[in-house]
Amino acid sequence: MFEQSLWDADDDALVGVIEERSRQEAREAAQRLAAIAELTSRRCDKEGVRAHWACDGWDSVAGEVAAALGVSPKKASSQMSLALALRHRMPKVAALFAQGKVSYRVITVINWRTHLVDSEDAMANIDAKLAERAARWEELSDYKLAQSIDYWVDRFDRDAVQRVRTTARSRDLHVGKRDDESETTAIWGRLYATDAAALDRRLMAIAETVCEDDPRTTAQRRADAMGVLTAGGDRLACSCANPDCPAAESDGRASNVVIHVVTEAAALDAAPDPQMNSKDVRTRTSPAKPAAVLIKENKIVPAPLLAELIRSGAKVREVEIPADIPESGYRPSAKLEEFIRVRDLTCRFPGCEEPAEFCDIDHTVPYPVGPTHPSNLKALCRKHY
Repeated sequence: MFEQSLWDADDDALVGVIEERSRQEAREAAQRLAAIAELTSRRCDKEGVRAHWACDGWDSVAGEVAAALGVSPKKASSQMSLALALRHRMPKVAALFAQGKVSYRVITVINWRTHLVDSEDAMANIDAKLAERAARWEELSDYKLAQSIDYWVDRFDRDAVQRVRTTARSRDLHVGKRDDESETTAIWGRLYATDAAALDRRLMAIAETVCEDDPRTTAQRRADAMGVLTAGGDRLACSCANPDCPAAESDGRASNVVIHVVTEAAALDAAPDPQMNSKDVRTRTSPAKPAAVLIKENKIVPAPLLAELIRSGAKVREVEIPADIPESGYRPSAKLEEFIRVRDLTCRFPGCEEPAEFCDIDHTVPYPVGPTHPSNLKALCRKHY
């Protein structure tokens, strides 16, 4: 085994192996991206009007690259963009990458910090200067690396394209990733300063609509206030459990939205965890209940959180399992369609993570030869459909 060959090596030799393997990793990554760039160019460079189609050559390549790498089409598309940037915009940096003298991390940061430079002459000068220095930037932190790149962007981009456009175009709002903690989902983004100030004041105003006995911290109430806003509400239901609390009425979060979850029946009997709405950080010791899977985002929902939603007014309706006989028509019934989405969770194409809620229902064996039956139906997003 390779590991055994390292057992008798001294420390200097081990450091040498680390350095060499790092360079080899960069060289192989450069070759992978070069192959992606070539495939993308063959399919997309001469598309013409087809570039405006909903599903074009880019989507075709993204599907093949995604399947080859075992990643989502979105990640494959990102690899394609980087590959083309190395080929057409940064040939000198790409050559350095191919030699293993810069890492994939440095390459991705360079691509991001230069992607808004729209002058070919400016980009050529930036590429040359970065290629002279990038090999010495491996030890820099991400922040210092970005600052080093921005220096040359600002020097050659006379119209300040990077600064002006980044400020305006970076407005965005992201809701969670699949590897978030099961109890919560991260939200991050960038707003105009005026909108951010208004949102901050609005969240605080809603957070203060509960009584003084509410057990939640101000931060927890502000987070819950965001949920109230999405449900169209203007006040937060109090969690004090006092029967006479004037703020105990429902705030609309649990009753205004329909979600699907997959869970065992025992999870519906779980009790809310009081420490989820508390300053107390002690570990809950009550017996664990089965968790649920949130269909729209394919996320794990712990039993106490599911119980909290039910306590707040969410209605429970079981998804019916269809009869073991095919339906007569081409289009599945609403009940059969709901079952397929709950069963599949996401698009069935390899690597695709599009929630089944937004997918088409497709016959594996074309109708009418193939029956309209769960065994012959699957969820596919519009592109893979």
